[in-house]
Amino acid sequence: MTDTTPTAGRLWKRMTFEQRHRATLEFWRGETSEAERAQAVQLIATHNKLRPKTAAGLDAERKARYLASMPLPDDIATRLLVLYHLATQRPMMGAFLDALGIAHDNGLIHDGHATPDPAKLGPAVAVLANAYPAADVSLYLDTLLCHDPQTWGALHGLPEQPA
Repeated sequence: MTDTTPTAGRLWKRMTFEQRHRATLEFWRGETSEAERAQAVQLIATHNKLRPKTAAGLDAERKARYLASMPLPDDIATRLLVLYHLATQRPMMGAFLDALGIAHDNGLIHDGHATPDPAKLGPAVAVLANAYPAADVSLYLDTLLCHDPQTWGALHGLPEQPA
């Protein structure tokens, strides 16, 4: 039996190179902690057989391309999935939260945490499935499940295709 539980690393592999590249550019150009950057530089160095100092000296575009082309551990993949959605999927995030009746600011939940009404999840998923590409909806919902399974666990098994 194959384990199909969504993990950040599996979701990262499922993304297109363009999606991963967009996320990694946000990572290098945005507000990322030095510890996260150091970890990413070490991954780039190890994966590409570079000295860490050489990897650290690469420009943001080159580091982004390297990082986008490699498998990642769940902690970095989680951060990049969040950055990707914040950078490219805010309208979809907002539409989903609107359909759930959760207060938000351009896709970001106001108080940082909200518990969705399980009865509203199916209709909210249907709103997304009818308005956005299935691959984008699936990636977003799986990211929610992976990032916070306690809050979003009721999404597991809901259909993502339009009726």
